[in-house]
Parts: sequence; C-alpha cells; structure tokens
Amino acid sequence: MNVNNISDSEASLARRTLGFTLQNIFKPILQIILFILCSILFLSFIVIFLALILRGSHTEIDLLNNVLVILPQVIIDGLVRGFLFATIALGYTMVYGVLEFINFAHGEIFMVGAFTGAGFASILNHFGFLKGFPAIPFLIISLLLGMFVSGSLALLTERIAYRRLRNAPRLVPLISALGVSLLLQDLMRMIVTATGLGFNTSYRTPDMGKPWQIAKFIIPDGRQAVMSIDSRSLNFIIAAMIMLIGLNYLVSATKLGKAIRAVAEDRHTASLMGVNVNQIISLTFLIGGALGGAAGVLFGIRVGTIDPYIGFLNGLKAFTAAVLGGIGNITGAMVGGILLGFLEAFVASYLSLFTNGEFAGANYADITAFSILILILIFRPAGLLGETVAQKV
Repeated sequence: MNVNNISDSEASLARRTLGFTLQNIFKPILQIILFILCSILFLSFIVIFLALILRGSHTEIDLLNNVLVILPQVIIDGLVRGFLFATIALGYTMVYGVLEFINFAHGEIFMVGAFTGAGFASILNHFGFLKGFPAIPFLIISLLLGMFVSGSLALLTERIAYRRLRNAPRLVPLISALGVSLLLQDLMRMIVTATGLGFNTSYRTPDMGKPWQIAKFIIPDGRQAVMSIDSRSLNFIIAAMIMLIGLNYLVSATKLGKAIRAVAEDRHTASLMGVNVNQIISLTFLIGGALGGAAGVLFGIRVGTIDPYIGFLNGLKAFTAAVLGGIGNITGAMVGGILLGFLEAFVASYLSLFTNGEFAGANYADITAFSILILILIFRPAGLLGETVAQKV
C-alpha cells in the first residue's frame, strides 16, 4: 500500500471539499451584491432620466435636484425593505422546494416571531432591565426566542394542519393554510389583549446606537445628499445575509441538506434510500418557520409598532418576492425580495414628486408589488433565477 498516494488523495479530497464549501458561502453573496449594484444603477438611471424629461413641467421646484437629494436615502430604504421581503420569502421557498406547496400561514408565523420579541422586551421593561440592557445580547436573545417560538409553531402547524393532506388535491391544503392564517391572527389578537400588550404593541428596545453615515454627495445646486443607515436597519441586513449563507450551506453542503434535496426531488425514492421523509419535511417547516420568526423580530425592532395583522400584507409581498426570484430557489428568493424592495421604495418616494402630489407614492407602492406578480406569472412563471420543471407523474 502506497501511503503517499493515500495522503495525496485525502489532501485532494480536502481541497475539493473546502473549495465546495467556500463556493456555497461566497457565490450567493457575490450574486446578491452584483444584483444590488445593477438594480441601484438601473433604477437610479430611470428616475434621473424621468427627472430630466419632466424638469420643464415643474416650474416651482428643480425636479432633478430634488430627485438627487433624496436618492441616497431611497436606496437605503429600498435595501432594507428588500431584505425584509427576502428573509420572509426564504421560508416560502424552503417549504415549496420540498412539498411544492405554498404555506400562506407563513406570514402569521412571521407575525408571531415579532410578538415573541416584543413580549421579551416588555418583560425586561417591566422588571426595569431594558434600559441598561446591552443592545447586541438583546438582539441575539430576541432572535433566538423568535426563531424557537415561530419554528415550533410551524412544526406544530405542519403536524396538525398539513401532514394528513399531502396527497389531497392541492386546493385542500391551500384552504387549510388560509384557515391557519386566520386562526393565528385572531389568537394573537386575543393574547395581546389579555396580556396588556395592546393591539398596537410598542416594540421597546435598548439604545441601539446612532445612525451610521455612509457617504455625502454634493448635488448641482450645492446641497448635500447624505446616505446614512440606522443601526436597526444595519442589523436587519447583516442578519439576513447570515441567514442566507447559513441556509445555502445547510442545503448544499450537509447531510441534512442532501436529504432535503432528495425529498424535494422524489419523496418515494428518497424513502426507499432510507431517508425519513416525515422527519425531513418537519425539519423543513421548522427551518422555514425559524427564519420567519427571525424576520419578525428584526421587523418589529425596526418599525417600533406591530399588530396581529402585520403578517398578511408582508407575507403576500414576500410570496411575490419568492415568485419573482424563482420560488424554490434560495438565492432567487433573496434576489426577488431585494428587487421588490427597491421598486417599492422608488415608487413610494418619487411618484408623488413626479406627479406634483397628485398621487401619493406610499399608497401606490403596494400596487407595484402585485402588478409585478401578475406580470411574472404571465411572462416568466419560473421567476428570474428559477427553472421550468416538468410536472412529476
């Protein structure tokens, strides 16, 4: 036996394994960064071009300068919105990738995560610990609690409401999911009323620090356009990227991920190969629910006020993001969420400016999301990064 040959073979295998691991960590990050930059450049070009065209019709203001002065902050707002939609969309993508089933109760799983973090903050505040509590430990504990509660709830929901319906016509589990969604909304409304949190719950947090100033720009009329991001939004973006990297690594480079991909490909064959299909599906719901819970906590910390119905609209937008990027594709969910966030932010900020206040942009941002959903379903049902898959028979 040649020991040197064995050592060389093991070293070569280790290098291939390391290369595969690094690829799964950095490839999605590079894809997302590239997509963010392309989206920023494309949308910025469009609004500047429109400002130049419509400049003569706005005699009371300099339209171009007003567009430029708010552009940096619009970009930051779009990025934060995008990561919100993307983080929730990861849960939709996990479940759909395995079961080809849209869990429309996922928005309420997200909502429960938000209230879990709010409840933890309320307890700390009640005992006088919140004010001096360190921000990073508070964030980590809140995230872990939100992920645990939402993941457990998703696991329970799968066991009670979906497992017996796997072989039923697709409309049946869809109706069950809508029923779970309504149940969770009213159950949470009852809980927050009974516990004193209130319907519109204030999300108390310790001091998260001052906003971070990223850059300053001088526009043609001499004013400064400042690009800054508050620590809450920065935490949101960092946490979303960590979840994407972790999820990509889990699905692509671990035994559990291999089992998840096997069940997604063919449940019957996977079971013949020794994979516990029920366990893998349950774990998929657990992971998706935990991601939704983390997104809920981050959302609550950022916006400051939550209610039992925050999951409905945000869940629909996240579903739109998942379809836009290619539902079932993890990186596609992130890409779709970021693109949708940018589009909403640009519409919300510039529509009123371009129309002399005739149309309030914030009121029409939601229309943008669902118009995109319709167009994608018509012209590219597989999404931007999705693949057309033949129907299994």
